Amino acid sequence: MALVKFQTENFRNLSPAPVSFSPSFNLIYGENGSGKTSVLEAIGYLGLGRSFRVNRHQAVVRHGEQRLTVFGGLDHGLTDDAGQSDNGLVHRLGISRDVVQKETALRVDGEGVRSLSSLAMHLPVSVIDPGVFDVVAGGPGKRRQFLDWAVFHVEPSFASVWQQCQRATSQRNQTLRNGRLDESLLRVWDRQYAALSDRINEARVNTFVRFKAAFEALVREVEVQWTEGLKLEFYAGWDTTQSLVDVLLSHREQERKMGHTLYGPNRADIRLKFQGRPVAETFSRGQQKTLVILMKIAQGMVLSDMGKQVTFLLDDINAELDEGHRAMLASRLQALRCQVFITSIERPLVGQLWPDGKAPEYRMFHVEHGKLTEE
Repeated sequence: MALVKFQTENFRNLSPAPVSFSPSFNLIYGENGSGKTSVLEAIGYLGLGRSFRVNRHQAVVRHGEQRLTVFGGLDHGLTDDAGQSDNGLVHRLGISRDVVQKETALRVDGEGVRSLSSLAMHLPVSVIDPGVFDVVAGGPGKRRQFLDWAVFHVEPSFASVWQQCQRATSQRNQTLRNGRLDESLLRVWDRQYAALSDRINEARVNTFVRFKAAFEALVREVEVQWTEGLKLEFYAGWDTTQSLVDVLLSHREQERKMGHTLYGPNRADIRLKFQGRPVAETFSRGQQKTLVILMKIAQGMVLSDMGKQVTFLLDDINAELDEGHRAMLASRLQALRCQVFITSIERPLVGQLWPDGKAPEYRMFHVEHGKLTEE
């Protein structure tokens, strides 16, 4: 699906005027501070339930206000699905946040929903901004987030199981931190935690297999010399030749001293190696950027094969990517029939993004003082 209707209220400096977007490419430009990144950030709220730039809702709401609202109308986009409502929309999504009362209200097609996953399932949003390159250079947590985004959209039950596992982990950690270790209680939590962990691991493995196949097919088509020695491996977070219950039992004293769970899906990772060494140690900054872009495209390929259209948010790509990589990314996303939002300071040159002259349908917007004007 694609976001074709969009409106905000009290979201940073954005104008409350409604905007219509293309289900294909949307090119947005404006000076620093004009609000172009805020547009992407607001779109991200509908697909992620949060900002991809900051951790606090208070930083996003307009100064002097206490509630922000983002509304989005979705159509079938570039997919071949049929059926829509009278106004041309398939779904209407809304999220509002009261930063004083610390309350979030979520709506899908006019009905209140409780879970952010109810919004996110309709609008898979993938962000490519300067922070995304930490997927390679950062810690395992960044790569878990990368993988779990895809798992969420591939395996419908994943979000619920993950929440249950988080609660079990919290209870288990509390038991580990008690002054006197209650072994019988800990064994109960071990069994529950292990059962949920196995379900999470199965979902992750299934998605990783799809992702790796898509990635390997992609790198065979692009001219990147270093892909021959590149290996992607999934690490579950424990030695899966043993049951997780046995692993926890054999490391009981270690976990008791640390006061928290050391083995399980909370330690999972995608291990990226080139000729046997970690990519973060061997690749240049430019190579790392290229790798992350290919990984993001491969994610889109996985969802595309399932009939889902990803909405990609590409923030200030002129500053991060050279002309050749921008053109490669644009053509690959066009082939995936994705919805794409691209921001830049200078007016985007369509001939540079699609040098073959085969530009898709697109809309061009200029942003000034938070107001989008279509050209």
